[in-house]
Amino acid sequence: MPFKKHSRQYDLVVFGATGYTGSLVAEHITTHFPTDLKWAIAGRSTEKLQKVVQECKILNPDRRSPEIEVCSLNDADLGALAKKTFTLITTVGPYAKYGEYAFKACAEAGTHYFDCTGEAVWHMSMVQKYDAVAKATGACLFPQAGIESAPSDLMTYSMASVLRSELSAPVGDVVVEVHELHGAPSGGTLATLLGLFDIFSLREVGKSHKPYALSPVKNPKQAPKASLFSKLTGLRTIRNLGLLSTSVTSGTNRAVVHRTWGLLKQEPVLQKHFYGANFTYREFMRARNSWGGMAMHYSLIAGGLLLMFCPPFRWIMRKYVSQPGEGPNKEDQKKEYIQLQGVATPDTQPNPGKQAWCKAEWSGGMYYFTAVLISQAACTILQEDVKLSGGVYTPACLGQGYIDRLNNVGFKMETKIIDS
Repeated sequence: MPFKKHSRQYDLVVFGATGYTGSLVAEHITTHFPTDLKWAIAGRSTEKLQKVVQECKILNPDRRSPEIEVCSLNDADLGALAKKTFTLITTVGPYAKYGEYAFKACAEAGTHYFDCTGEAVWHMSMVQKYDAVAKATGACLFPQAGIESAPSDLMTYSMASVLRSELSAPVGDVVVEVHELHGAPSGGTLATLLGLFDIFSLREVGKSHKPYALSPVKNPKQAPKASLFSKLTGLRTIRNLGLLSTSVTSGTNRAVVHRTWGLLKQEPVLQKHFYGANFTYREFMRARNSWGGMAMHYSLIAGGLLLMFCPPFRWIMRKYVSQPGEGPNKEDQKKEYIQLQGVATPDTQPNPGKQAWCKAEWSGGMYYFTAVLISQAACTILQEDVKLSGGVYTPACLGQGYIDRLNNVGFKMETKIIDS
């Protein structure tokens, strides 16, 4: 499939290609994108960028090597870079500290943008500042398009599509759970987590995790209330999923899924995919047993309180965790794995006794998985007729074509109707 024609120098620029995740993006592009891609890698160090170019050449000697763009973190450099390219991927984080330069530049230049932040509070801030700008320029901006929060968003979209096509039903309650996870965080992820409360207040973070905080349209429908037992222990049992506990990523992923709901309701070109008025979303982590699930729940509470209210704890953690630019080595990445499962209940009366079930899995490094997610999202924009007019979007807005691309490169998703 050919790339879209445009007047810019590059089809794609990877900003931050010398970092841990950015180098994996460059690797995936080198080994999986068509060889006629016009692309560049960008960062502050010419020497480090040249090293990435050499690594790409070794991986695939037959393809066009990326050009080098030296670019610092400021409005002038990012503004000039954004004007040169049709799409831009940025892996330069923490986004709350460094991300706005690229986001602003792409919004103003009409450049399509992709990142892998997990910071919903920063995402909310960017929507408030630049959604209207992007709508005016035609830029399609996709924050949180990596492992947070693309899998949850795409699974919800897939289950809703199956309910619509096979049961002619809108969606009621959706539950997604991290069924199995083997992986270690990179230094960049840890730096983001430890630095978030240095930049945003507790009130701002809390606001971004409220239901539909990122959605352009509010939904008065509330998710099923947790029982007193679930509130005290973190445990609950969901039919066809089993025993579940609290998930550390539930808030940030829910924010993106809720924004998708609002965009599907609001945007005319997306309305045929609208989930339904009574849609709700919940996310959890599989608990192997009750004691383990309760331990997970209270560990997250304790860790969260220390991060929020104890700056010395954050300082101590920074001294001993992996530093930005560091992450699992190649051998350790091969051992990593994630599987998610989900169920979606149709919003129909009487209840048909059926629901959609989805399993999604990836074998390999979690950060390479993020690189795949954001790279294939950019390729979808580059090659397919995605009828988005501009604004801040979510991964699910790229539709089934994006899901199919991911399936072809190893993110396997199975969705079907089962008995409820």
